Amino acid sequence: MRVAETGSFSAAAADLGLTQPAVSRQVSALEEHLSIRLFHRTTNALALTLEGEQIIAMALKVIDAVDTLNEASGAEAANAMGRVRLALPAPLGLYVSDRLAQLLEQHPGLSVELLFREEPSDLIGEGIDLEVRLGLVSDSSLMCRRIGWTTAFLCAAPSYLERRGVPKSPAEVNTHDCICYSRAGDGRSWLFSDGSDEIAVRISPRLVANSALAVHRAVLSGGGVAVLSHILAYPDMEEGRLINALPEYPPVRLPINLVYPSRKNLPLRVRTVLDFLVEAVRDDPFMAS
Repeated sequence: MRVAETGSFSAAAADLGLTQPAVSRQVSALEEHLSIRLFHRTTNALALTLEGEQIIAMALKVIDAVDTLNEASGAEAANAMGRVRLALPAPLGLYVSDRLAQLLEQHPGLSVELLFREEPSDLIGEGIDLEVRLGLVSDSSLMCRRIGWTTAFLCAAPSYLERRGVPKSPAEVNTHDCICYSRAGDGRSWLFSDGSDEIAVRISPRLVANSALAVHRAVLSGGGVAVLSHILAYPDMEEGRLINALPEYPPVRLPINLVYPSRKNLPLRVRTVLDFLVEAVRDDPFMAS
């Protein structure tokens, strides 16, 4: 399982506290026992075979069954136990990181692995228990729960606006130096709202990054305008380091969705983190409604 999740024998060995040869031997022994090849191996890459993917899917069902048995026997009745892998966009990940200490203190047997992702993950293949996705979730095989809404601002540094001027309408945005971060399926357009309708603006970005944190830094340095999550932008707006450049036309809000594999009897460790995320989002007025 850990080799499949990390994509390498050495990374799995480091996580498990074993040597790389020991992990390799265990996988080879399992392949010999099952009479199938689980991984395609090259000098530069490691990938699951079709049979390996099928074995992983079956193994996850076994893990779920063990989790359910533990709960039924009362082993986890008081406290959640085990690791939860949680994937989420970087801004929300920072927000959650600030609040995780209390959860972990309440559940000494629980551990959380945060994966900052701007694009959807392969939950089953990567062994991810929960993922936060923004916008429409098209995969009908996943359980999906809307837990809130995004709030964003079109922001720029005072130095940039002094140099280039403040846009008066969405139509003027594409005349500015636009900085954006990429997500799967994201076109080069920004959506704004006038209170009743959506206004799409095609942009030709001067800078594109696959990290919202990198975009935030570039905007702070005066590099241009960008649509930033309130989690990143609002503290800087309060201190005057960033300015809401288009307050009458805010960016369109997107649903914040929590997705997880369609499994019966979610383990207590996963339900505990799920409930924590729901409450954390509801505690922020920018995301709650």
